[in-house]
Amino acid sequence: MTDPLVLLPGMMCDARLFLPQIVALSSETSVQVAPVTQSDSIEKIARNALAKAPETFALAGLSMGGIVAMEMLSLAPKRITRIALMDTNCQSEMPNVAAAREPQIVRVKAGRLQEVMRDEMKPNYLAPGPQRLEVLNTVMQMALDLGPEVFVRQSRALQRRPDQQATLRRAKIPALILCGEHDALCPIRRHEFMAHLMPNAELQIISEAGHLPTLERPEIVTQLLRRWLSAPGSSVLSA
Repeated sequence: MTDPLVLLPGMMCDARLFLPQIVALSSETSVQVAPVTQSDSIEKIARNALAKAPETFALAGLSMGGIVAMEMLSLAPKRITRIALMDTNCQSEMPNVAAAREPQIVRVKAGRLQEVMRDEMKPNYLAPGPQRLEVLNTVMQMALDLGPEVFVRQSRALQRRPDQQATLRRAKIPALILCGEHDALCPIRRHEFMAHLMPNAELQIISEAGHLPTLERPEIVTQLLRRWLSAPGSSVLSA
């Protein structure tokens, strides 16, 4: 029996982001999806997730979920047995990126959430391929279901997020650093940097995937997560 698994979805996403992994892994271990929607503070979101998580657990987050996962690791390092950081960023928000969120927030408050999501997804999200439209439609539906208030809260949380480089340097647990080859939002170089910071990290670049490899290449992501979950807690993951 592997450790219970807590999954953290990205901005404007819910459990559907991990549906293939939930289906595949739930027969092997307890799988829980923690929302990242309730607050405009990364710390508060992390504390809420910790309050509902098992006493000790494996933690995997994608994009904003990875940012929350790093905050959880900072707050409660002894409770997290291993961590997977997927298509994410350990650094605080750059001023130009934070500023660019302001007009998006204005448009969303004016009822233009679908337009903002469509504009954001086109250049940054997915790899080219036959699955692209289906995944984009899933992402759009998740965003519309969550609604504009969640978009504003999450935008504010990301603008104010802390830098987590020191957290990663301190982490001795098995770590999987995973990135889609075509991710323009959180590119490969950031993941190489994170893997370099962490003593027991394995870096995996997923071909034919962009920012959402859990949906774009679900089988390979599930395979890597299963291997990460079963790796000995005191050793480095093998390549």
